[in-house]
Amino acid sequence: MFDTVLVANRGEIAVRVIRTLRALGVRSVAVYSDADADARHVREADTAVRIGPPPASESYLSVAALLDAARRTGAQAVHPGYGFLAENAAFARACEEAGLTFIGPPATAISLMGDKIRAKETVKAAGVPVVPGAADPELEAAARELGAPVLLKPSAGGGGKGMRLVRDLSTLTDEIASARREARSSFGDDTLLVERWIDRPRHIEIQVLADAHGNVVHLGERECSLQRRHQKIIEEAPSVLLTPELREQMGAAAVEAARSCGYRGAGTVEFIVPGDDPSSYYFMEMNTRLQVEHPVTELITGVDLVEWQLRVAAGEELAFAQSDIHLSGWSIEARICAEDPSRGFLPSGGTVLSLHEPQGDGVRTDSGLSEGTEVGSLYDPMLSKVIVHAADRPAALRRLRAALANTVTLGVPTNAGFLRRLLAHESVVAGDLDTGLVERDAETLVPEGVPDEVYAAAAAVRLAELAPESRDGWTDPFSVPSGWRLGGSPAPLVSPLRVAGLEPVTAQAPVGASVTAGTVTVSVDGITHHFHRSGNWLGRDGDSWHVQDHDPVAAALSGAAHSGADTLAAPMPGTVTVVKVAVGDEVVAGQSLLVVEAMKMEHVISAPHAGTVTELDVTPGSTVAMDQILAVVAPREEA
Repeated sequence: MFDTVLVANRGEIAVRVIRTLRALGVRSVAVYSDADADARHVREADTAVRIGPPPASESYLSVAALLDAARRTGAQAVHPGYGFLAENAAFARACEEAGLTFIGPPATAISLMGDKIRAKETVKAAGVPVVPGAADPELEAAARELGAPVLLKPSAGGGGKGMRLVRDLSTLTDEIASARREARSSFGDDTLLVERWIDRPRHIEIQVLADAHGNVVHLGERECSLQRRHQKIIEEAPSVLLTPELREQMGAAAVEAARSCGYRGAGTVEFIVPGDDPSSYYFMEMNTRLQVEHPVTELITGVDLVEWQLRVAAGEELAFAQSDIHLSGWSIEARICAEDPSRGFLPSGGTVLSLHEPQGDGVRTDSGLSEGTEVGSLYDPMLSKVIVHAADRPAALRRLRAALANTVTLGVPTNAGFLRRLLAHESVVAGDLDTGLVERDAETLVPEGVPDEVYAAAAAVRLAELAPESRDGWTDPFSVPSGWRLGGSPAPLVSPLRVAGLEPVTAQAPVGASVTAGTVTVSVDGITHHFHRSGNWLGRDGDSWHVQDHDPVAAALSGAAHSGADTLAAPMPGTVTVVKVAVGDEVVAGQSLLVVEAMKMEHVISAPHAGTVTELDVTPGSTVAMDQILAVVAPREEA
């Protein structure tokens, strides 16, 4: 076993890997960009090395800096985590050339399976069924021959980055261009392939583990069909879809896929499965790394996958055969992401002001967060994962809903409340899943507006902040915010409040409200409501609200410069990557004007109506804040 391992990653996966290193008595080395100088993974490692140069978004991709950090700290091996360079064959090769053990498969396997085009050809030759499709340079012609709908995918990576489902081929050219930009940004390679889209498919993946002595086993399947924008958000193991016989067939196919590329270590073979005919499964891709969702497999098998990655990399033989693998109970994982469901799931950001992450009693949270963490727009939006294990699926669903209700992340909007409601969806409870379910029903799982009790709790906070201090047991009665009036009935205080994107309201603190530094309790219409609190942030059951004071005079003055319908504001904090117009240009309604990227996701800003661009306040590369004015389009009749 190694003495020292460098973890070439950040966030929750770095913390996760460090936990196993600590358990094995192996010294851990973290790396960090300037943006992550005070991150949790930096504090939990035995030592940490700053890598550069800026920009911070590229620091973790600097092979030279990572190898230098390993040399300076005496590391003998490198664990790549997932994302960044985890599936980069050149990095694996560079580690080996530098005398370091790459904790993952051989560079040849990464190269082969990382190229989705060659991967399909290889596993097809091994007898594994594949999805019909084609690749560059005949991409557009092949897409039109396949016919809509088709799925565009980057050849060099996964995780939903650069993927586009195209149902209208008239938009194919624009979708290909956008997919190429995202693929280039995420993986440094804009090669694409196109596949026939299977409507209402299920996404089933098989975990494999191989050593350098010819042993390959699978550890059962994971159901990953609950996705949004091709990004998994809920994963579970096992799947309600697979019978023991089908599990054995797909597991054997996954093992053959791993053997076909000379695999070593932990990997995942992903299949697309028609929901109405599970036996007609197709190979989709192989992820030559640890998966985000690996904990659900660990909890039903009792196998620490990170530990076995290390042992295999150190030359050990697997200590178990296929017949030794048994699945026990049910495990489900929810990915907590920095995104705002009320704003169309756009990436969010901010400072973590208050944090509670449940652990124990069948609940595990893998996280890279701590109070004070700055969540910016440079990296992937996933913050943490809440994972549960129970005797059966209904019990696991209940346990995960309860764990999400107890998850508190104030200061950064997240999807925790949305996921909690999704887990109560009748189709999810019934196990009737497909990859389009979330997109179809997302709107029904996002409450409209803000509940009255939230404004009542915010008003109670404002009233408590006005309460005077007592001196020597005496309080000036004229300083008490009771609404007392000379010669008239009391006029209790009302607070003008607003939540971003919604109309302002006025609210009054309920009688008997209780406010502490971290909680608020109010009764509204005979129902008592409990909230977590940090400053102006309130949270409950996984949802959170930033309730700010509203100054109607200041709002009127700031809004006088532009008509709200004419202004184009940044929907999320991020970077402007494309500007397609200039001041004075005539545009039509719906025309694409700018592209803003945040957390490796593109958002197109379109003209709200036909007219003239009268203001343009950004250029490519501009960093923008949420709701910052980007441009103004005057309606054609006023131009």
